[in-house]
Amino acid sequence: MELNDYQRESRKTALYPDVGSNAIYPTLGLVGEAGEVADKVKKILRDKKGVFDKDSKDAIKFELGDVLWYISQLSSELGYELEEVAHANLQKLNSRKVRGKIQGSGDNR
Repeated sequence: MELNDYQRESRKTALYPDVGSNAIYPTLGLVGEAGEVADKVKKILRDKKGVFDKDSKDAIKFELGDVLWYISQLSSELGYELEEVAHANLQKLNSRKVRGKIQGSGDNR
């Protein structure tokens, strides 16, 4: 599936206040879902000694899908297509790699 196709289809399920002019709702949802991913990984470290079995990976996959949904909605709210966002990210990362700046910190390295 193409990213923009996913974005278009997922937008049909966007039922939150002021869809089309509300970047806050998907931003908060994104943070919440990312926290759920982190919580599942934390519990795998705690309860399963860091072993990611099939059930654990499947549970994380579903949470990652929720993260993707919120990224898609936030991108839509900001007027970006997902493929545009992905392309810009790869350009940024490749530029850092060429300049030897993959490691380190700071947005503008």
